[in-house]
Amino acid sequence: MKKVLLIFGTRPEAIKMCPLVNELKGRKGFETTVCVTGQHKEMLEQVLTVFDVKPDYNLAIMTKNQTLEGVTAKILNLLGEVLDEVKPDVILVHGDTTTSFVAALAGFYRQIPIGHVEAGLRTHDIYSPFPEEFNRQAVGLVAKYHFAPTEESAENLIAEGKNKDNIYVTGNTVVDAIKITISKEHSHEAIEWAKDSRLILLTAHRRESIGEPMRHMFRAIKRVIEEHPDCKVVYPIHMNPVVRQIAAEEFAGVDRIRLIEPLDVVDFHHFMDQSYLILTDSGGIQEEACSIGKPVLVMRDKTERSEGVKSGSLKLVGTDEERIYHEMKELLENPEEYQRMHHAKNPYGDGFASKYIADILEANL
Repeated sequence: MKKVLLIFGTRPEAIKMCPLVNELKGRKGFETTVCVTGQHKEMLEQVLTVFDVKPDYNLAIMTKNQTLEGVTAKILNLLGEVLDEVKPDVILVHGDTTTSFVAALAGFYRQIPIGHVEAGLRTHDIYSPFPEEFNRQAVGLVAKYHFAPTEESAENLIAEGKNKDNIYVTGNTVVDAIKITISKEHSHEAIEWAKDSRLILLTAHRRESIGEPMRHMFRAIKRVIEEHPDCKVVYPIHMNPVVRQIAAEEFAGVDRIRLIEPLDVVDFHHFMDQSYLILTDSGGIQEEACSIGKPVLVMRDKTERSEGVKSGSLKLVGTDEERIYHEMKELLENPEEYQRMHHAKNPYGDGFASKYIADILEANL
């Protein structure tokens, strides 16, 4: 019986790790333990409930106005006790969060093998996105098993000198999650509000977007909506009070732009499924949208999901107001361009990434 410890702490991590948790728990050869750090609180708990995952440990580190330094120190101090009790044969972390970086570091200090789920994503700019690019590169330094979602991610790792024998292309576990969360029976009041219009789903929260870049995003969107009466925007707004203030100021008086509270993963995936177009500065949404054929305008200067750009599902538009305005208009007014993005091939796997990862661990542990 091999002991596997999965450590995660944010909503996006949970969406992508819970299918793997359940895959491992369904196999007799593993003793599977889940530790959440609570880097997110309510948003994390929503996802755990949807996937029926009950953590064995919850470090509950989230506090008001928490800093990166505080999060890092708390997790590192508390994880030691967990590792002493569980004594895992491998620690699995996901992606690029502070939780992932610190969990990998804690495992490294104990010389416990690290498995990195969603390994190899790169912008090659340590400050973009911040601090995610550092986090994922740092995890890659200590990981033994690199579970890359695409061939391009694997090539990034090989270029950095990682051992080819330890790199496995598995697809992305977010495709596994979407297979579970989307159903025909779902309904939501805000989807009903937009049902006679083309629904544009907006997310914007990234640290480097806050301030003037975010104002530019919102002004472009407002201009487009004012010119297209057949469109409505739903914005599940982040909890950050600065983001909320900017949105309230820029979208004031526009009745076809609706701000709603953050959605649980089931609701959010259905909003994506019902949308005509998605605008985001997020990372994981880029993969999720590719999986259901929705065109995405990525409001960032760089993306680590370049496969989606190459496939044609994503378009990188930065944070310039005029660029966002014109790219939105193009997709709303040019059916050929819209259909080209809508029918682009999904580069992120077949929905069995969790199975492939579990198979690899069975063969190697």
